[in-house]
Amino acid sequence: MQLDDLYRRVIMDHYKTPRNRGTFEDEAVTIDLNNPTCGDKIQLQMQIDDGKVKAAKFVGEGCSISLSSASMMTDAVKGKTIEEALEMADKFSSLMKGEPVEFEYEDIEALSGVNKFPARIKCATLSWNALRKGIEQSQRQE
Repeated sequence: MQLDDLYRRVIMDHYKTPRNRGTFEDEAVTIDLNNPTCGDKIQLQMQIDDGKVKAAKFVGEGCSISLSSASMMTDAVKGKTIEEALEMADKFSSLMKGEPVEFEYEDIEALSGVNKFPARIKCATLSWNALRKGIEQSQRQE
């Protein structure tokens, strides 16, 4: 099996069986973002406590790239400090620029081919931008 096929399967797995899909009943930082270019929409919720992302969930609609990226991101940031989560977001931006980076949560690397399709980069980065905004919002509330 070629690497592109493996990456496609990982992306489709996260799209068809998203991790952390849903909303919290308890209090959570909530960010709504959309990509007007293609219609992707996401609502990201995070429970942030003691400088850590305790949990993250999302709901939304959009393409397989957008929703699988949200699934991967919410899985990857759980239990991470705010600094670690922001560092991951920076690494993801580098990945979208075509720079070689490695992630502890390896599924994210399946999105490395998105950089060949500039119009799809916004799809992949939507949830990561929501992550940044959510962290900024939580820090202002402290």
